[in-house]
Amino acid sequence: MSFFKRKKDSEPQFYATVADGLKKIYKGKLLPLEETYDFHEFVSPQLNEPDFDAKPMVLLVGQYSTGKTTFIRYLLERDYPGIRIGPEPTTDSFTAVMYGEHEQVIPGNALAVDKSKQFRPLSKFGGSFLNRFQCSILKSTVLKCVTMIDTPGILSGEKQRVDRGYDFVGVLRWFAERVDRIILLFDANKLDISDEFRRSIEAIHGYEDKVRIVLNKADQVDHQELMRVYGALMWSI
Repeated sequence: MSFFKRKKDSEPQFYATVADGLKKIYKGKLLPLEETYDFHEFVSPQLNEPDFDAKPMVLLVGQYSTGKTTFIRYLLERDYPGIRIGPEPTTDSFTAVMYGEHEQVIPGNALAVDKSKQFRPLSKFGGSFLNRFQCSILKSTVLKCVTMIDTPGILSGEKQRVDRGYDFVGVLRWFAERVDRIILLFDANKLDISDEFRRSIEAIHGYEDKVRIVLNKADQVDHQELMRVYGALMWSI
């Protein structure tokens, strides 16, 4: 009759947090399967401990001066370390705005070797990118629940000829794969989609379920003009 007895499970049935349970299941069940079928080479990279512990991330994408940085400042109700706002392209770096007890700015080279952060895989984009990547730490109630990713303003016109020195679209694709929400910001007064912006939109193809579109400065146009702008925006996209 011993054949019919259920084998006792040596693993614990309860975990302190959901994240702890997911880590255990992933490492014991899913990871070996992913490695067997080269899942990390063809679909998505391996998940690490910080990926489970990280807060949900929101990626803001848009052309320069569409209000990405201002959007974050509005939610936080204050400035964050390293903030730069102006009518011309001012945010020239990827900035992760995260919660912390002490305000500081952590450079990208330090983030690439920090085991407690989920950004270590970004080192593959090279030193030129890491010099344009930073993390702003500040104490904010909003950031206890979410991490905001501010991106460089996407260039248009003659400014597109500027070489960024790293794979900008590739970095966007890396973030798009991992974030929980992607916010595309448009300015109601300038709806032209540049070549770089078009490539950026193509980079997040496949993650449409994460995308939300924000038409900024819509209160500066009348109702009739707003309908025209809305139609032009949908046509451009």
